[in-house]
Amino acid sequence: MRVVLAEDLFLLRDGLVRLLEAYGFEIAAAVESGPELTRALAESKPDVAVVDVRLPPTHTDEGLQCALAARRARPGLPVLVLSQHVEQLYARELLADGDGGIGYLLKDRVFDAEQFVDAVRRVAAGGTAMDPQVISQLLARGSADDRPLGRLTPREREVLELMAQGRSNAGIAAQLVVTERAVAKHTSNIFGKLGLEVSDDDNRRVLAVLAYLDSGHR
Repeated sequence: MRVVLAEDLFLLRDGLVRLLEAYGFEIAAAVESGPELTRALAESKPDVAVVDVRLPPTHTDEGLQCALAARRARPGLPVLVLSQHVEQLYARELLADGDGGIGYLLKDRVFDAEQFVDAVRRVAAGGTAMDPQVISQLLARGSADDRPLGRLTPREREVLELMAQGRSNAGIAAQLVVTERAVAKHTSNIFGKLGLEVSDDDNRRVLAVLAYLDSGHR
């Protein structure tokens, strides 16, 4: 699996390269700036891009914008974004970008090798890997009773949060120590209360929920 990595801090970039190679990934390119990232994504055509939000020369959201531009040129390009802090604006931009694997992790997660590598693989396969802190903040913003999330029961909110992290029904059932049938019922209730059409595509369902939560429909 070919990876393009963009991270301006040399030690972290080198560490991520070594980590990914140890787990069998091929590093197509490891770059430190926005222009380099744009070229690498166009030339290398990777299976997944792992991108720091903030890159030179602007040190604002250059990494994210380069990744989004690459996805417009190559729809569905899997992108895992790394950020130092939870920045909901960046999460919203990424989630609104359409099809394909998408991930948003805090940099602290890279120190858990298995968790980080699992996220890279999940995104490369077309899935979703959202940092629990990002999900928690999105859910908290929609907790008022006059908003759609206010109609969810506490258990439904737990299920929604785990769904948003990219977990399958089986994974949710194991986490909550309930049956898969119970999870399926909660999922159906969630989509009904949020006015979202149920789909068999787990990734699309997760993205639809997150986009709904972070849109103006709260």
